[in-house]
Amino acid sequence: MKEFALIFRLNDVADFKPSPEQMQERMNWLGSIAAQNKLSDKGNTLLPMPGTAKVVKPDNLVTDGPFTEIKEFISGYVVVKAENIEEAVEMAKGNPIFKIGGNIEVREVLKRD
Repeated sequence: MKEFALIFRLNDVADFKPSPEQMQERMNWLGSIAAQNKLSDKGNTLLPMPGTAKVVKPDNLVTDGPFTEIKEFISGYVVVKAENIEEAVEMAKGNPIFKIGGNIEVREVLKRD
């Protein structure tokens, strides 16, 4: 079985104010994946707000971001186990983030042997 990162994106940080009901929907979605034993890593399901992260570049250059350099706000991620990317995409389709205009990027996690 392979692992896939589901990266949650919102168009605007202002969209990231989930109600208790929306949080429960998300937890139910996550619980359904865990119940199938396909949750590999809950990851940081909530990432820091813009302005609270730094990027370290060559020559010890430190900048704010990366939030100022991207158009979408990354609100979090999880890592799931699936046979292929199509199965991981099907898992992503059930996430309630779509109700608030968000999207999910699905990427295979490459492992080094």
